[in-house]
Amino acid sequence: QVQVVESGGGLVQPGGSLRLSCAASGITFSNYDMSWYRQAPGKEREFVAIISSTGGSTKYADSVKGRFTISRDNAENTVYLQMNSLKPEDTAVYRCSARHNRLPDLRYWGQGTQVTVSS
Repeated sequence: QVQVVESGGGLVQPGGSLRLSCAASGITFSNYDMSWYRQAPGKEREFVAIISSTGGSTKYADSVKGRFTISRDNAENTVYLQMNSLKPEDTAVYRCSARHNRLPDLRYWGQGTQVTVSS
């Protein structure tokens, strides 16, 4: 049974930091590209960041570039999203996705973790 579970969300003041974690089980983690998406109330789901299966390549949305860092630990089957200099517009539910690097139709999603940036 595949499970993708996010954690680390919460309430933070503008300018603060949070680190999200996403733990995957039931898959060969090193075969999966891992990504983060977010969705704010009343808005479409938005791509945030992606890291390749080996960790050798990353890509970010322009809105978070320079503030967020995605990383992974294949030994721990976990991907991270370090979020610095948070802004109120970063408020959203953040979801993790695992997508097979050779079979793109094979994709799994977590339930999400709420991030709220507010004073």
